[in-house]
Amino acid sequence: MHLALLALTLLSAAASAEPYHLIPGAVPLDSGPDGNTIVLDAPEGLIVFDTGRHPEHAQAMVDYAKARGRPIAAIVNSHWHLDHTTGNWDIRQAYPRVEIYASNALEGALATFLKDSRADTDKMLADPKTPAAVRDQLERGRAVIDHPERIRPNHVIAKSGRMAIAGRPLDVHLAKFAATEGDVWIYDPKTRVAIVGDLVVDIVPFMDTACPDGWSMALDDIAKVPFTALIPGHGPVMTRADFGMWRTAYHDFVKCGHSDADKKVCVEGWMRDAAKFIDAGHRKYARAAADYYLTSRLRSSAAEQEKYCKPLKPS
Repeated sequence: MHLALLALTLLSAAASAEPYHLIPGAVPLDSGPDGNTIVLDAPEGLIVFDTGRHPEHAQAMVDYAKARGRPIAAIVNSHWHLDHTTGNWDIRQAYPRVEIYASNALEGALATFLKDSRADTDKMLADPKTPAAVRDQLERGRAVIDHPERIRPNHVIAKSGRMAIAGRPLDVHLAKFAATEGDVWIYDPKTRVAIVGDLVVDIVPFMDTACPDGWSMALDDIAKVPFTALIPGHGPVMTRADFGMWRTAYHDFVKCGHSDADKKVCVEGWMRDAAKFIDAGHRKYARAAADYYLTSRLRSSAAEQEKYCKPLKPS
């Protein structure tokens, strides 16, 4: 057998024996993040769960599929945030027949949050001081907002249940009004792996479009599933014990945020309770983000707090 063919055969055999292939995301301090990407084998090809933001991350998915000699048959998007969906377009160009599964929460976001984001992007692009690398990222995000068909699902997940995706049966869950209006997470009973998107983020919960109490209920639902490994939207794979620790830290942060406790008490409580998940390079980032979300989400006006706990509509 030709050496190259032998190497490819061995790679495919080893990869297909793995419960999943993880392409780690990142949360850089000087640019937008990429969410984790998880690749699953299926009878009809590969399933990609979340596709990141940057072109380098998207290329890693395409390169992996080519190395495996298998097409990307399906994408599952946990939610519409662009650090989890922008790569949909890259995959669609490489694999035009790919099917995309997601909730319909993108539609409300386009008329509200993403519309505002588009305006902010224009201002930054008009500023000559915006660095070239940031400019490239902004233009890539703006193109998605202007052409949502690039990331829009052709299979809308409207309820939880068992579903065959690319021929592989998976337990697909829809958490309504949590990190976004509709968060999709999956559980594979065969491998006992849960893939939960931004319902779990190691360093700090990203609450930009969150309904905090709905998010708490989503975490409680995840806890009912007998997983042994959980893959968050950002950060390393967690054990069941890790998830329990993070879930408790989240619940306590939200509870503190809804109380009259001093802001610093709540922020430092998060930093203490989630310390295991916050690396040294992100401690300042996590503390600032917790402070920001405490003010902007947990202690904002009643109207603002309810904003993401119901369907998004143009104002």
